[in-house]
Amino acid sequence: MADFKSNRKELDEELEKFMRLLEELLPHYHQLLKKTELSHDELTRLGEIEHYLIGVNAKILEIKKRLEQDLFGQSLHTYYKTKQDAFSGDPQAKLKLERMRDAFAEALKAGEIMSFN
Repeated sequence: MADFKSNRKELDEELEKFMRLLEELLPHYHQLLKKTELSHDELTRLGEIEHYLIGVNAKILEIKKRLEQDLFGQSLHTYYKTKQDAFSGDPQAKLKLERMRDAFAEALKAGEIMSFN
């Protein structure tokens, strides 16, 4: 668990750094977009920034997709394994299954997850 805390801290710092750098880059990009007449250097710079931002967006979408798949997939895996253990008579699994059902129900009510049924 100590690794989680240090990894979390490091990841939070990197995300904050990423946001600061993006906040520096985006105003320059928007400024170039608003200009009606661009010099050759400005046009080149605009193209470079736009190309870079498209790549960044693709990476962010990939990260988001992976997080959603891993979180949702692992939750379902754990839920069904626990459900099987509960039906086999494991009293600890029965308690855990009840807690998981309650947590899922609360998340559903709060709108944190969606039911597509």
